Amino acid sequence: MQKPVPSGKEHSVNPDAFLVSKTDTHGKITYCNEPFVKIVGASEQELLGKPHSIVRHPDMPRVIFKLLWDKIKAKQEIFAYVKNLSFDGGHYWVYANVTASLDQSGSIVGYYSIRRKANPKALQIIEPLYQKLLSLEKSGGMDAASKYMDELLREKGVSYEEFSNNLQRL
Repeated sequence: MQKPVPSGKEHSVNPDAFLVSKTDTHGKITYCNEPFVKIVGASEQELLGKPHSIVRHPDMPRVIFKLLWDKIKAKQEIFAYVKNLSFDGGHYWVYANVTASLDQSGSIVGYYSIRRKANPKALQIIEPLYQKLLSLEKSGGMDAASKYMDELLREKGVSYEEFSNNLQRL
């Protein structure tokens, strides 16, 4: 399966749904629940063993995934807005909680994500922010985007977690 080409069509996440997936330490999908399979528009067999990045939308700034990976590799959870890609080229927005899965000795054995429908009011702020971050990544690399994000959070006097949680509560 080749990565789909974005079509611009938006899929709506059911407000009552929890989209769940688990990966190994290399980001390959080891589990996905029915709501996730359904919105991606694939079969479970088409997803298992594939890199989770198969649903990564090109509109997602890399700096957001860097922040996400830095947090979960440090065994910290993170909440983030993510625009994902369905196999039909459509997309869907989620508010994702991503956490490391630990074994009894505290070693990371994988990662899991539970996603909910993103607050539409929050997306009015997130979409232009992500467009700005993408533009900065193209012109000045990850450092420029990271610097912009850090400055935005500093101006607001909040951490990334506070920023995203406050937006979800709008």
